[in-house]
Amino acid sequence: MRAPLLALVFSLATAASARAGETACWFENGAVVAPAAVGDMTGDFVIDLSAPRTLLHDTKAQAGGFEATDLSLPVRVAGEALPALPVAVTDLDYRGVGFVAPIAGVIGADVLARYTLVIDFAPCRLRLEPADGLYRPSGHPLHVEMVGGVPTVRASASDGFSSVQGPFAIDTASGAALRARGPADGPRQKPAGTVAALAFDGRLYPRARAVQAGDLPPGVVGALGVEVLARGRLRLDPVAHALWLTP
Repeated sequence: MRAPLLALVFSLATAASARAGETACWFENGAVVAPAAVGDMTGDFVIDLSAPRTLLHDTKAQAGGFEATDLSLPVRVAGEALPALPVAVTDLDYRGVGFVAPIAGVIGADVLARYTLVIDFAPCRLRLEPADGLYRPSGHPLHVEMVGGVPTVRASASDGFSSVQGPFAIDTASGAALRARGPADGPRQKPAGTVAALAFDGRLYPRARAVQAGDLPPGVVGALGVEVLARGRLRLDPVAHALWLTP
């Protein structure tokens, strides 16, 4: 029975690999960016796990003939296609500050958390695998909890006088180590100084760089930026409720 069992495991792994989608991405202005499409509207989209909803720039929607602010359109990213789902149309000029080319929109957790998400930061590759919870890399995973529609992990931050701890969103669109709740239309790349210390994944980050911009869902304390996430490979498995950060 051993040979047939091994053959079955191999065939399942091959099938899962065949269903995975992958694309080149790039790291620009503190954010992971990749080509994607909402409906027939293609462009450069920010990949943002800390955004509960997928967003489309209003100028992109208007150029595509849409005037409504709430649309239902298919989404394509990394070779994967999803049928029509809610897409919010809004002015995203504030999200495009500092980018070389205009940002067409934001691919949020409502799309990304349907898959096992893998991001290699150098060189940048975005991979979407079936969310089945079967494959577990070596190393100790961090427990992931969905809060307000976004994946979060436990962390704490201190300004030297007081501290906060709790669920922090996984922010693949902010270059600093930490993002604090700020103006909804605040650019994610505007420095807001440093915090005395950030504790995450058994590591202490003294004088961690911070930004203060963008709303966060209720119950989310803050967000962890790419500065602490980009340690090699990020693997988020929503079914296993696990996040791996591996060299």
